[in-house]
Amino acid sequence: MTTTEVTRAPRVTTPLHPAFSSALPSAAIGTPPLSIDTEFDYDVAIVGLGYVGLPTALAFHHSGNRVLALDNSPQRIATIAERSADVLDDDQQRLIRALDDPGFVLTSDQSLLARAAAVIVCVPTPVDEHLVPDLAILRSACATVVDHATTGQLIVLTSTTYVGCTQDLIIAPLLARGFEAGRDLYVAFSPERIDPGNASVNHDDVPRVVGASTPECERRAEALLRRYASSVHVVHSLAAAEMTKLLENTFRAVNIALANEFADICRALDLPIIEVIDAASTKPYGFMRFMPGPGVGGHCIPCDPHYLLWQLKTKHVEAPMIRQAMTEIAARPSRVVDRARDVLSDAGRGMVGARVLVVGVAYKPNVADLRESPAIEILAGLRDRGATVSYVDDLIPAIRMPGGDWLNAHNDPGSFDAELVIIHTKHDWVDLSWIGDNAAVLDTTYRESTITRRAVL
Repeated sequence: MTTTEVTRAPRVTTPLHPAFSSALPSAAIGTPPLSIDTEFDYDVAIVGLGYVGLPTALAFHHSGNRVLALDNSPQRIATIAERSADVLDDDQQRLIRALDDPGFVLTSDQSLLARAAAVIVCVPTPVDEHLVPDLAILRSACATVVDHATTGQLIVLTSTTYVGCTQDLIIAPLLARGFEAGRDLYVAFSPERIDPGNASVNHDDVPRVVGASTPECERRAEALLRRYASSVHVVHSLAAAEMTKLLENTFRAVNIALANEFADICRALDLPIIEVIDAASTKPYGFMRFMPGPGVGGHCIPCDPHYLLWQLKTKHVEAPMIRQAMTEIAARPSRVVDRARDVLSDAGRGMVGARVLVVGVAYKPNVADLRESPAIEILAGLRDRGATVSYVDDLIPAIRMPGGDWLNAHNDPGSFDAELVIIHTKHDWVDLSWIGDNAAVLDTTYRESTITRRAVL
């Protein structure tokens, strides 16, 4: 992280702890204050206000904590201050209340971290174009936290990364500054568990896993997370907590790869994959529903297993099932381009000059999030093969393509005169009635069975 100009003046106050205010939600009333040291102005500071950090900051504020919400991007600070952040409706209401409360401070002033009883790091951990972990953002954020660390503080890393990262990026640098974890201050790891766009599971109701470097660190970290989370599961090491998140998302990656493979098998055997999955899902035990699609996007599944594979490579440990699943996931967008060529060929049309429209480019329905979206690779692959491409997505007005140029959304899909429509992501409100009988349709969601001239991936 680098120091940036504060977009709006931070509200720096030292109010009485809001947990004793009768105006708070009932869940917060009677909860003892986290901060034992009254010299701290904030109960918790959240570093990074993305899809994890902002909801976490709002959850802590909602349950009665004084929150320092910090991000080094002036644009992100402005978006949040303008109430324009892409959050669920419940969090939008929490944000409106938080911005009107002096106990919620939105800032990019990193020096304020020293005035927080606890600091939680919630920054992205992506991979580069070669699927190698890119730790630059995390290293910078951790260095900032360590630089401003103070006696008695609790530091919790929540970004998904490799086993041993908390030791390497937090504990060791603190020791170099003369701080011993468990004696001078406290360190823990608690993997984030947020599903963007999923309103069916409240963030506060998702159990938090936490592991720490000493029993006292563990106790304090558990107490912090219980400030808002309904359940906390303690593991007895940093490494176990770090590995927990890697297992969760690797499990999902492997099963999505399997679902994609079954979708290909069912198409070859002329079977409807969704009907098969629906039938298998009626089993009340031993089966978990995973859906096939055009690829995997977002912050977790396409990235997290590569942190594990990267670390295992340095240990000369093989993980062939995981590696093959990630290889298949990475290849899925190219499979969409190949299938688009086949569908056009069946219609008597080559790829060169064909007008192809992609419906939805966000990585999942109902979120304005392009991270790792297969749609970008699909659009680029279609264009590289000579197609004239465009897309429609109410949430994504423009896409920066791999070559650096921008592709703008098409506002009137019916006027594009598409020869092939690729259904990539269908938001809940999207109406596909504009698709006429003349256009071929490649349905990568496998769900639009009523469309004429439909083929599946």
